[in-house]
Formats: sequence, structure tokens, C-alpha cells
Amino acid sequence: MSESHYPSKPRPGDRVAVLSPSSGLPGILPLPYELGLRRLRDDFGLEPVEYPATRKMGSTPQERAADIHAAFADPTIKAVIASIGGDDQITVLPHLDRELLRAHPKPFLGYSDNTNLLVFLDRLGIVGYHGGSVMVELGRPGAMHPLTAASLRAALFTHGDYELTPAKETGSVNGRWEDPRTFDHEPGMLPADAWIWHHADGVVEGASWGGNLEILSWLLMADREIRPAAEYEGRVLFLETSEEMISADEVYRILRNMGERGLLRRFPALLMARAKNWSFEQPLDAAAGKRYREQQREAVLRALNEYAPDTMAVLDVDFGHTDPQLVIPYGGRIRVDGVARRIVVTY
Repeated sequence: MSESHYPSKPRPGDRVAVLSPSSGLPGILPLPYELGLRRLRDDFGLEPVEYPATRKMGSTPQERAADIHAAFADPTIKAVIASIGGDDQITVLPHLDRELLRAHPKPFLGYSDNTNLLVFLDRLGIVGYHGGSVMVELGRPGAMHPLTAASLRAALFTHGDYELTPAKETGSVNGRWEDPRTFDHEPGMLPADAWIWHHADGVVEGASWGGNLEILSWLLMADREIRPAAEYEGRVLFLETSEEMISADEVYRILRNMGERGLLRRFPALLMARAKNWSFEQPLDAAAGKRYREQQREAVLRALNEYAPDTMAVLDVDFGHTDPQLVIPYGGRIRVDGVARRIVVTY
């Protein structure tokens, strides 16, 4: 597999596109969105540029694809940032112009349902960035988390190595975005468990692939943008689960099926994110939330033991639906040093 290309980065003062390739939630939940835009301007020095579907709920896949094309083709736009995720971005992929995007590579930042576009860009050899949505990370109530802000700033503006720092605190409980009082203070946090290292007796370095586990399962089911298993040989797999809080059984089944496909064993290292363990639909207390995470870790290790027994893994890494959130380069280099217990990404 050929090496992916890192697009040029923006500089303070540049224009960046803010798109909604999935859900147009900025149109009905303006408070975190406007806060995120303000921080892009004031804290990062960037000029956000919106597109026709950015605030439009129920936009068609064709409309969202048109926004993506316009943002990538505009030479004055230096990066593209997702407003938030959703659940139907897979329907946008058939409408994307591969040659247009390949001819105008730009950093794209997003996660969750935006795994779709990250996988698509990876097939084109363009490095993307898993993390950093406008409404969630930039629009975090009270203040951005310092670890999130530092990682996002490095991913946006710099080229080179960046060591991921384990979080000392973590949060999953959210306030209602409709309520202005939510934004008067930062979310509550709890002490974070340390990263858990499994088979950590070596060093693995490779290009990353992965993203949100549920979205990857849909792409695998649709057989869309998935390479033959052998082409993932030597890459670093990274996976995270969403606020839908799928069961440990479902996590195991998805990984099992990746194993049956001959995919799981191709990755000599896996980074598994700290699971989000609270939602409005499943408001788990601290004890139940801890057990939810334990069960997910057990499911991951069970699948690895059965299908990829030699794979090194690091569990509870702070990326994806986590607070704080570290940005993972998609298709970029990751060095997982089990001996030194260090993870270094290349932005």
C-alpha cells in the first residue's frame, strides 16, 4: 500500500470550511455551535466559512456532497471541519467526486459518523484527522479541555510528532444543549483510569486505520470503501464507540466478524478508546458506568485473544467520544511503544 499524503495545514488568519456531512444539528441547537465558531475565531485565529447545508436539518446526500466538493475545490479554504456527526453519512459517499478530492487535498477533521469521509479520504491517500468537531470539542461548555485544545491545535497547525498524554480526569455526563445554563460551567469530571497495556512487549509503527466501531461495521456490511484484508497488513487499528453505548456483546460480535473476515489479525497494534458510559437514554451512575467500561474491555480482549492473539493493544485511550479528546491522524503514522508505554502520532 502506498504512503498517504499529509495535506498542507492552515495558518492563523486562514479560512476553514465548517460542514455538516451528517446531521444539520447546528440549525436546531445553535448554542454549542455558535460557541464553537467563536472559539475557532478567537482562540485559534481561523475564519469559519459555512455552506448551504451546514445548518440545514434533513439535507439530502447530494446537498452535503456538493458542500464537500465546494469546500475542497476552493483554494482559499485551508481545512474542513465537521460541525458534528450523525448516522447516515454512508449515503453521501456514492455522490463524492474522487478525482476532485484527490486533486485538492485538505485536512479534514471529524469523528463518529465522519468516519465515513475519513475512510473515503484514506482510500484516496489523503491523511485526515479523527476528532475535533465544532459543536462538541470546540463548543464544550465553560471551556475547552486543555488536553483537547492542545491536541487540536497541534493537529490543525503543525506537522510532526506529537505524544499523546493520558488524561488524569474524564467525563461522559452532558448537559442539555437547549438550556443556556448548561454553558455556564464546565462538565463534571471524574478521575480517569490509566491506559491499559496488553502484550506490550514491543514497538509497532504504522499508518492508522479505524474510527467509530459502529460506523465501520456499517461500511463493512455495505462493502463500501473497504480494501482487501491483506492491504491493512502492518497498520495500527484504532477504534471507539459512541454515545449510543452499544453492548459489550455487540462490540465482541463486530470484532469477531472482522476476525472472520481475516481483517483483525492484520493489525499488529490496536488502540481502543475509553468508552463513553453515560447518555440521556442510558444515564448510568458511576458504578454502572465503570462496569460498562469493564465489560467492553473484556469483549475487546476476548476478540483479540481469539482472532489476533499477537496484537498489542492499549485500552482506554482518550479519543473519539471522550472528554478530553485527543486527535488521531487517519492514515497518518502512529508509533505504539509498549516497552516505554508511549504513543506518538504524526500530525
